[in-house]
Amino acid sequence: MSKRLLLLRHAKSDWDADYGPDHDRPLSERGRRDARRIGVLIAGLRRPPQRIVSSSARRARDTVELAMRAGGWSCEVELTRLLYGASADELLQAVHAAPDDVETLLLAGHEPTWSLFAELMIGGGRVRFPTAALARIDFEIGRWSEATPGLGTLRWLVTPKLLGGLG
Repeated sequence: MSKRLLLLRHAKSDWDADYGPDHDRPLSERGRRDARRIGVLIAGLRRPPQRIVSSSARRARDTVELAMRAGGWSCEVELTRLLYGASADELLQAVHAAPDDVETLLLAGHEPTWSLFAELMIGGGRVRFPTAALARIDFEIGRWSEATPGLGTLRWLVTPKLLGGLG
């Protein structure tokens, strides 16, 4: 049995927008376009996510919402402040908490944690997550609680720039 973990970094945010705390920073126009591109890509996956756990930050929530709408797919979405400023250990807790009937889990959030977490789960190397990048890490496990550092295999990492005119 295998599990697939998709890691999605939020799309480009608008630093010039009028917003209060950082948690409320919105997406830029480019970010909205890139989120839609990634959503179209996700729609074409053989095993799209059955569950999303997303940072509650506006830019992460909006990335997920735009991706789902553009791709025409849906699944259960959990918003949590835990993924805003999370450590790699906290991300691992979110993975371990996923229901075992979920084959593909998507986490949506922020740097630098996404790069650090990917590196941890694949046992090293250097992974860089530009905005709206999507990575797939596979685990040969039966339960999410069995996902441990070094056990994952990075299958791919895609950026919106590579997708060109999609979305």
